[in-house]
Order: sequence, then C-alpha cells, then structure tokens
Amino acid sequence: MPARPGSARLRAGIPATRWRAGAARVALAAALAVVGAAGAAIALAACGGAASRSPAVVLTPPPEPLSRGTFVGPLCEAQVCRCRQGGMTAGDDGVGEPAEGSGVKRFEIRIGPSEHALWVTLDDMVLYKSTARAEDCFYVDLGPGEHRMGLRASQPGGVAARVEVSEYAPATRSWYRTFTFACGAPGVCSHADLDAYKAGLARFARGIHDPCGSVKVKALGWDVGRAPDQQHPDDLQVGWTLQLYGFAPRHPHGHPACAERNE
Repeated sequence: MPARPGSARLRAGIPATRWRAGAARVALAAALAVVGAAGAAIALAACGGAASRSPAVVLTPPPEPLSRGTFVGPLCEAQVCRCRQGGMTAGDDGVGEPAEGSGVKRFEIRIGPSEHALWVTLDDMVLYKSTARAEDCFYVDLGPGEHRMGLRASQPGGVAARVEVSEYAPATRSWYRTFTFACGAPGVCSHADLDAYKAGLARFARGIHDPCGSVKVKALGWDVGRAPDQQHPDDLQVGWTLQLYGFAPRHPHGHPACAERNE
C-alpha cells in the first residue's frame, strides 16, 4: 500500500497535529498569494485606459457650442479663423506675426479632423469646432509663463478627438510642433489608444515635444466617462499646461542642433 502523504514525517518523529498545523499554514500562505496575484491582475486590468487619469483633470459638462477669445492675424475675423495651408517651414503662411517688441508669440491651435464637436480651452478662452467642419483653426498670441489648456469631447458611441498646438517664430520663419493629442481620429477613441498615447510620451523626456521650439508641456492627464462596451468612452476630457519661455527659437523645426534637448 502506498504511504499516505506525511507518513515519512510521522515516522521521523513529527507529531501529526504539528504537521497538520504546518500544512495549514502553507495552504493559507498559498491561498493568500493567489488572492494577491488575482487582486494585482484585477488592478492592472482596471487601469487599462484609466492609468493616465490625473487627479487634476475631472470630467465637467461641455462648454457652450461657441468660441470666445482674442484671436489674431489676417486669417481671423471676430470669433472665426481660417486654417493656413502650408507646412512647418512655410513662413507665417498668412497668419502674420506679433508686433516687434510686444513680448508675445503667435500660436496656431488646430482642432480635428473629426466628425464630432470638440472644445479646446486656453486660459479663459473657448475654441469650438462644430460638426459643420472636419477641422477648425484659431490663432492667438501668448506671453511667457504658464497657460492652461484643455480638450473636451462628448459623443454617444465614442469620440474622435485631435488637437495640435504649433508655435511660430518670425526669426526662423518656422513653425514648431508644440503639442499634439489624438485619440480615435480617425476611428473611435479607445482605452487601448489612450494607453498607447501615454506610452509614446516617453520619448519626450523633459516635456519638450519640439526640441527646436521654446515651449514645455506639463501636467498632462485625462479623465473619461462611461464606456458601454468597456472599450470606447463616450466622454473625454484632457488637460495640460504650456510653459512658454522668453527666448526666441534659434533653429528651424527639425534642425539637428536641437536634438540634444531631448536627450
């Protein structure tokens, strides 16, 4: 007859009661390890898409469907601006430039393309893109210091959101890719897309998205609403801060001399 488990220990002089107690402790420790591992797995799963949420960013109702702010340059009239058509080294591209000695810098905020309504906030301004156009642009002058920005999207069935902020430097006649956020444009934003976007931020070690420009991005985070299918949230709110420095960029966008700023 095969020996019962533990019989060797019994023959070695270990009392059965002590062996059972030891076995119970081993079983309890194993059970706790399983529970701990399961809890960790649940926590990681729950972080999918939500891992990048920031305590400073909380969903709020979308603003009114209109733009209000101080928009500048020949492409803007009242609260409406037209998008420039050139690339990063096309000169001012019809946008114009601030008056010499004004101490401000000109920026483009390009919203979309997206079929959904989108709102971008900049300090106390609201920049609204309606469903009438896939893309809208706004041009503003900003001084050195911190400028808080946000993006709001809300659409049953999922959102498609994109915003690009570009700085213009008259001395180099170049535009700089100050900041870009995109999720589900094209397509519909998912938790997986948000996770991938967060992972991609690692290449901007110091928060400088264009090393030739003069702006640093700080305090980037987001919050999302319910996702009926557990993948595509109906609401998205993103927040970030632009830290504008007083110096003027010395090299055009993409110049190799700027690469060390992100090393």
